Amino acid sequence: MSKSRLIKRLQWYYPLEKIHAYVTVPALIAYCLYTYSTKDIILLVYGLLVCSIILYQGQWYWKLKLDRLLGKQVNQKTNLAFFKRWKRRNPKMFLLMPFMVFFQLYLQKWDHSNNHLFLWGILANVFAILEHINYYHTQLMVDNIHDVLYILNNKQLKKASLAKDLAEQKI
Repeated sequence: MSKSRLIKRLQWYYPLEKIHAYVTVPALIAYCLYTYSTKDIILLVYGLLVCSIILYQGQWYWKLKLDRLLGKQVNQKTNLAFFKRWKRRNPKMFLLMPFMVFFQLYLQKWDHSNNHLFLWGILANVFAILEHINYYHTQLMVDNIHDVLYILNNKQLKKASLAKDLAEQKI
């Protein structure tokens, strides 16, 4: 993808990710907290919270990428440390997920059949893990023709941009 095309893409993509991290997911959390019983939403709120944290990291990365493409100064050392730290922290949040499942079930007296939000909670937590993989390991999101062509030509998914930048020690 050409530099100008990438700049154009990031100029809408970065703000969209930022809206999801700062508005959409927190609004969903607030809605759940306001609407449902706490004992029914522990797992869902935890998954959404982890998603929001990872989306924050993603939007920050895309902002930095856009800034670099536009020739703005970026503190590479500080930002590399930030992403390296979160690459290690995110899996620790994932380790809490099974405990959240058990805690949710415990609060519901081991019967989730009356809680239609339990499955949504599982999905939110899985989505958080997939977001981490998408940013720090393998690009899972295929949203343009260039990604489709890459997969067709190489018979595999791309390495995530952030993963490449971390490996090359550049942000």
